[in-house]
Amino acid sequence: MESRGAGKQVRKPPAERRNEMVGAAARVALGEGLECVTLRRVAEELGVRAGLVGHYFPVAEELVAEAFASATMAELDSLLPEVPDGRSGRGALDAVRELLARIGGAEFDDVSRLWLNARHLSRYRPVLRDQVVSQELLWCRRLEQVVAEGVNGGVFGCEDPWTAAVRVLVAIDGTGSYVNTSADRRSAAVDGLVRDLTETVLGLSPGALRAP
Repeated sequence: MESRGAGKQVRKPPAERRNEMVGAAARVALGEGLECVTLRRVAEELGVRAGLVGHYFPVAEELVAEAFASATMAELDSLLPEVPDGRSGRGALDAVRELLARIGGAEFDDVSRLWLNARHLSRYRPVLRDQVVSQELLWCRRLEQVVAEGVNGGVFGCEDPWTAAVRVLVAIDGTGSYVNTSADRRSAAVDGLVRDLTETVLGLSPGALRAP
């Protein structure tokens, strides 16, 4: 198959070109898996020569790691956007309620698959492993902030926001781990599991996190 990179390449500022490559790699990772993120595949996606991608990413594993980080950071900012001035206690409750409602939807299945993919490959790829750990900590800290705001606002009743955040995210990851296999047979059984656990962890009454 003839590469789309055979035509004339447009010169772009280095930062813009690099971000473009990471974005293309993230799309490949979400749609096809991290194993498919190669210099040649990203070049085909952008219609440039593989050598140009290699110029920006001499070590292909760095592109793989950045593709993962780009995709998962976009997910984090979508599900738990930062609020620089903090939230009220009621705002924290709404943020957790919305997180649980949205993360269980089919729109985030590809990201769930990406996390599974990355955690498996990180056993063998240290550059990716470092990025996975970094993203896990970012998720925990972002949720910890929300929980702390809820505690300070008198809405949540937990003693340790960090522990609460970790437990909620472990529950989310645990249910998401079946996305590639028997999700259809387990969905009815696990429906509400994360919500029920989160209510317990945050010291909320049963049903407090159900959508209004």
